[in-house]
Amino acid sequence: MKATIERATLLKGLSHVQSVVERRNTIPILSNVLLEATAEGTLKLMATDLDLQINESVAAAVDQPGATTVSAHTLFDIARKLPEGSQVQLAAAEGRMTIVAGRARFSLGTLPRDDFPVIAEGELPTQFELPAETLKQIIDKTRFAISTEETRYYLNGIFLHVADGDGSPVLKAAATDGHRLARVTLPRPEGAESMPDVIVPRKCIGELRKLLDEVDGSVGVSLSPTKIRFDLGSAILTSKLIDGTFPDYSRVIPTGNDKILRIDPKSFMEGVDRVSTIATEKTRAVKMALDRDKITLSVTSPENGTAAEEVPGEYVSLPFEIGFNSRYLMDILAQVDGDMVEVHLADAAAPTLIRENDKAPALYVLMPMRV
Repeated sequence: MKATIERATLLKGLSHVQSVVERRNTIPILSNVLLEATAEGTLKLMATDLDLQINESVAAAVDQPGATTVSAHTLFDIARKLPEGSQVQLAAAEGRMTIVAGRARFSLGTLPRDDFPVIAEGELPTQFELPAETLKQIIDKTRFAISTEETRYYLNGIFLHVADGDGSPVLKAAATDGHRLARVTLPRPEGAESMPDVIVPRKCIGELRKLLDEVDGSVGVSLSPTKIRFDLGSAILTSKLIDGTFPDYSRVIPTGNDKILRIDPKSFMEGVDRVSTIATEKTRAVKMALDRDKITLSVTSPENGTAAEEVPGEYVSLPFEIGFNSRYLMDILAQVDGDMVEVHLADAAAPTLIRENDKAPALYVLMPMRV
């Protein structure tokens, strides 16, 4: 193969694909990126870790169509360090690839393209479109609650499923780590009627979120019970789904919490952040004492001392105290866009419901902790 490509174009394409490649691989070819130059004047890039695969097409001047695989991280580092605005010539033959830009010249070892593994998609019967902005919102409002515990692998992703809402069908996205739950509800997109329940892995979510920043229109979503594919224009992301059953999370969403606190999420979050400065790394516990229209946040740490701050809010129920993990509480408050958030409380041991209002698409549940 032989092709010439602008450095910025190559770098952008490589930055997308190289982040899928794991740094440490027992299978050497998985460290590589597949480069395929076509007669139509495109350079196709592809990388995989066997669970997640990304394909990206960029424009190039192709003198000789062909394909090879070369170390993804090395090629990315080279492209990053080449002079801005330079034209990069890529040529591969007999197990080597030469990269020439200006006065710089590199020669890298290659592996044959026929050895490069490709995820077999099979049939993807469910197909629908979602605006890139909607997909970003789904990810941002749920991703922080994804579990990182490998033993409960079925919680290591975002659960997508369709359900009957109040009169109209909806698509729900949920994530939980057992301490907190985040759920976003939106109208069911056309084409998602018979969609299977799926769990999209954390790594796929992370890569998708990065790519979405460069997409303006809609994203095509195609899926089966085992695979999902996101079509983002010049990039296509394909991932295996988590093979497991997501727990029935609706059981933990409280419906009878009658003590309601209405508060400005920004000042609430800043107050929590300030008092938690002295909280111990292990527990991160912050105590919240509620009294009529007065909320006192406090932290007592045996090593560091104490901290307290009053924050204004609307509260008219009986006074009581409850404790939360400050990091979890701040993660939730950071996702609230409006200038008012509702905190629905029951007692010091029961799950707490947090949402902007009853019309908001996002809803959060946080388990309290003993303080």
